[in-house]
Amino acid sequence: MADDRLSTEDEMDFINILLRPIEIAVAWIMYGFHQLFTTIGMDPEGGLTWGLSIVGLVVVIRILITPLFIKQLHASRKMTLIQPELQKIQAKYKGKTDPESRQKMTEETMALYKDSGTNPFSSCMPILLQMPIFFALFNVLNGLGSIASGARDAVGPITASVAQQAELSTFAGVQLSDKFVGSEDLAAKAITVALIVLMSITQFTSQHQAMTKNMPASAMDNPMFKQQKILLYIMPVIFAVSGINFPIGVLIYWLVTNLWSMGQQFYTIGRMPTPGSPAYERLEAKRKAQGKPMPGASSMTRGTSAAATDTVEGEVTSPRPSGQRVQPKRKGRKGTGPAGGTAGGASRATSEGTD
Repeated sequence: MADDRLSTEDEMDFINILLRPIEIAVAWIMYGFHQLFTTIGMDPEGGLTWGLSIVGLVVVIRILITPLFIKQLHASRKMTLIQPELQKIQAKYKGKTDPESRQKMTEETMALYKDSGTNPFSSCMPILLQMPIFFALFNVLNGLGSIASGARDAVGPITASVAQQAELSTFAGVQLSDKFVGSEDLAAKAITVALIVLMSITQFTSQHQAMTKNMPASAMDNPMFKQQKILLYIMPVIFAVSGINFPIGVLIYWLVTNLWSMGQQFYTIGRMPTPGSPAYERLEAKRKAQGKPMPGASSMTRGTSAAATDTVEGEVTSPRPSGQRVQPKRKGRKGTGPAGGTAGGASRATSEGTD
């Protein structure tokens, strides 16, 4: 038992060592926004000031991972579009449990991913990247009391005096470090429950609009979609169970992150929907009514025009290869000037020699 405890402590120390740089970065971003809001006249000891500092942290993090979000968007779209091909592979080897068949199924699946330029793990990268930030923020907020009392070392600019200021700051009568579990304050419990409910609603709405508006019908008839549909209703329960153990500041971070994701997803579904999805069909009908082509149609038209044949003085030449300019053919006529005279003389000399 003693060995097990030592092993667990060693693992926790290792995780804390890995999270330490992220904790310092999180602390600096929060402190920077706190100083900014204080400079413009907000109360440095106010819970609203520290709460907005957490919102500022969300904004910075989401801006930094925007390139990953774009990759996630393209990866999810590709995964959706190749679902029919994946289903064909799964149907081909359905009921075959021998090692050779399973290996061939894996090889064909990986070949499909490679040919389509799809990475099934790319869609998980933004979430995986945010998890260390989430736990680092949890450690910072959860350790404010220890830092303020001197039992724990400072985290970047969060020294004992700053931690004490953040620890004693209140918003709506509660502290950002308050949790549902272990708190006897009814206001803290009520705000925690309200944040968990809002967090669950925003998460559900974001996933629901992605599954119902931005997926073609061909992608909905597969086991992966059915699993996602089950998770759609299970995740709020998981949030409710785990959320009661998180500080209010962490719940604020989570809620604002969900709101950002929901707005970002709403924008991308409206402007760049997956082909074949209900959102794509609505956008196509709307642009058709406005007399506008769908994105990409104009480039296709330009490509067709570029491959068209050249017409010079009524003569149609052969189609030119892409990227190559065909010089116009001129009708034979006597040249003028020195160059023309030379050309004409050469032609006459050739003609006389032949005779």
